[in-house]
Formats: sequence, structure tokens, C-alpha cells
Amino acid sequence: MSLSIELLATSLEQIRINQDEFATRFYENLFAANPQLKPYFARTDMVKQRQMLMSALILIVKNLHKPQLLASTVKGLGSRHIGYGATEAFYPLVCSALLITFQEYLGAAWTLELEQSWVEAFDAVTKLMLEGAKSY
Repeated sequence: MSLSIELLATSLEQIRINQDEFATRFYENLFAANPQLKPYFARTDMVKQRQMLMSALILIVKNLHKPQLLASTVKGLGSRHIGYGATEAFYPLVCSALLITFQEYLGAAWTLELEQSWVEAFDAVTKLMLEGAKSY
């Protein structure tokens, strides 16, 4: 496994400087590539949604050293997303938009090793969220 918690933490700190801008850009990327997802956010307070996105990323990175706590929390998140209409097909779309947004914001700091670490982190989170969704 090439996931580097230290790399993830460092990159997350770099985007936290402009976290609202990062989160805004993520949703722009998500909806530009996947306009069919926009209706799911029609009644969503996007300011709050952007804050929740950043909180989730922070929670994930901070708890990678605590897999049981992370698993419990992320499974709950997956369970809640079923109520929002999320399906398994949405997860790769979200992960792709996140990777694109990280790449945009980190520029030259976005390395192959960092990308692989985020891919592995998102894969693990996706698996846990889907487990939570199945128990909904």
C-alpha cells in the first residue's frame, strides 16, 4: 500500500488555506463533468455543504491512524448518503472531481505518490461508505 498519511495531511493543510475556494471549485468540477448530479443539491445550502466536505476530508485524514473510529464514522456517512439519493455509481464521480480539484490547487506539489495516496484513501472511504449504505 502506498498510502502515505503524512503526505495526505500535508496536502490537506495546503488546501485548507483556501478551503472554501477549494470546496467551491470541487462542486464546480463535479457538476461540470456530471450535470446529472446537480439536481441532488437543488435544496442544499451550498455554504454548509462546502463546510461539510472540508470537515469530512479533515476527519478522514486525522483518523487514518484510528481505523475503527474512521470505519464507524464513514459507514454512518454512507448510510446518510442513501437518504440523499446517492448511489454506488456516484462515488467514482465524486472521487474523480476531488482528485482533479486537488491537482488544480496543489500544482507542482501534486505528485504521482500523492495522487496514489489520495486514490487509496478515497477507495478505502468509498468501500466503507458503501458498507454503511448497505446497512441503511
